[in-house]
Amino acid sequence: MRTGVASKGQDAHGPIVATKYGQVQGTQLRVKGTDRAVNTFLGIPFAKPPLGKLRFSPPERPEPWNDIRDATAYPPLCIQDLKGIDLVKQIAQVQIPDFKISEDCLYLNIYTPAKVKKNDKLPVMVFIHGGALVLGGASMYDGSAISAYENVDVVIIQYRLGTLGFFSTGDEHARGNWGFLDQVAALQWVQENIEPFGGDPQSVTIFGESAGGISVAALALSPLSKGLFHKAISESGVSIMPGVVCADREVAVAINKAVANFTGCDLTDSAAAVSCMRRKTEVEILKPFLNWKSQVVPAVTDGVFFLKNPEDILSDLESNPVPFIIGVNNHELGWIIPIAMNISQTTLKEGLNRETVKSLLQMSAPLLGSMSEFIHFIVDEYLGDTEDPILIRDSYFEMVADIMFVFPSVKTARYHRDTGLPVYFYEFQHRPSQYRDSRPDFVKCDHGDELGFVFGGPFLDHDVIFSDNSTDEEKDLSKTMMKYWANFARNGNPNGDGVAEWPVYDADEQYLQISLQQKTGKQFKQDRMMFWSHTLPEKINALNALKKEREEL
Repeated sequence: MRTGVASKGQDAHGPIVATKYGQVQGTQLRVKGTDRAVNTFLGIPFAKPPLGKLRFSPPERPEPWNDIRDATAYPPLCIQDLKGIDLVKQIAQVQIPDFKISEDCLYLNIYTPAKVKKNDKLPVMVFIHGGALVLGGASMYDGSAISAYENVDVVIIQYRLGTLGFFSTGDEHARGNWGFLDQVAALQWVQENIEPFGGDPQSVTIFGESAGGISVAALALSPLSKGLFHKAISESGVSIMPGVVCADREVAVAINKAVANFTGCDLTDSAAAVSCMRRKTEVEILKPFLNWKSQVVPAVTDGVFFLKNPEDILSDLESNPVPFIIGVNNHELGWIIPIAMNISQTTLKEGLNRETVKSLLQMSAPLLGSMSEFIHFIVDEYLGDTEDPILIRDSYFEMVADIMFVFPSVKTARYHRDTGLPVYFYEFQHRPSQYRDSRPDFVKCDHGDELGFVFGGPFLDHDVIFSDNSTDEEKDLSKTMMKYWANFARNGNPNGDGVAEWPVYDADEQYLQISLQQKTGKQFKQDRMMFWSHTLPEKINALNALKKEREEL
């Protein structure tokens, strides 16, 4: 059961809301720094439990219930290795409850202003959690602060992860992308049920970070989600990041064959393989992911969720037409991701040598895809001929961050801009003060650091605590970010009273540098982006032409 809220003004009877499937009873709590209360409803099912024949199948609508459903307990997380959650808690220094895991995990949590009425038509903000598509969960986040401060409904959803979320045979027996289909089902549930919670089904904004940002960008490309949301925010993640979506069927089948073999099933016959995988226990299914850092089952171009390769959808300007916020942090590979890559903190502090970089690049070959053949061009651009271990460290992690996050995000922003709808780009630059003693000085704004500000971390004091020692300037920054995000949810434009002007990302490519003081920038990382968009392709084309000449001789 939920802990830590009974003394915070909880209504002994709890708020009750009638959904299409039955009534739910939640909890009322107060938010620090404001006199506004919030109603929370936890663990509402948006689909049937994906068990038995529903494993590796599209989600189905939930069964209705007759009694008033208790919505005061956290739902279990989807099947994952909880050591990943422990690592996040340790490195990010966030306090979150202890969770169980279960295959029965298709639930969502809702946070609404306490005084909301059924027909208030508040903007709805649906958050999709990150975790490399293999870990994470809805209850690691608390939507109460942004709901209270900005008068919006917040919905936080779960989706199947890892093998259960993305296993594919490459044919009709198991097309894959189950996790993305779960997200579509959650958005359909919101359309059908958010009005009794005071929300407007015609004003739904999806937002997510890391794998959640990837998911948001993916939903913007799928015909299945068209009309289910109206604005989108991708934080540090987009669908064209390397290794996320496998467009090559043979490669995807090879990866999934290895996963099936690991669980004791043979993928030679698709129907038999799916039948075998459905008989496996949760423990057996999880086995390939007990080292969650090493194995990711990619999403696939399945002809259902993705009609074609994501980059082709973007370049053909066929994405769902919605306003977009896209952004990155200024040190995406500062700390948490390198440690997750098994690089020791001592090595990070002392720097890297070129031999270490070579071995790291070999490990990263699947992420680089076809570019791995041309890695020497990229290394020359970023590392030059330096032998300084600190410079090598900084240059290497800038390079990988640009490959994984920065260039894909800029490309995605450009593609969406070219559809004619407004795009807003940002770089988050503030290093949270809570890490002054736990992270070395060279770490700036790490992957995920913006989340505590987007969710009003300085004002959370219940079960999820991002920081309990924020400075006054950081409290103001958090209010600013909540305002930007909620303005965008209301109007498709983050600008409004009390916040610095955020320019639209047009042909001039202006963007916002978000820190304790906001500043406008122009042509983000222009020289590096020129390398990726022009210089590198020209070098690759020249090299390929030379190879062709030699072959013809």
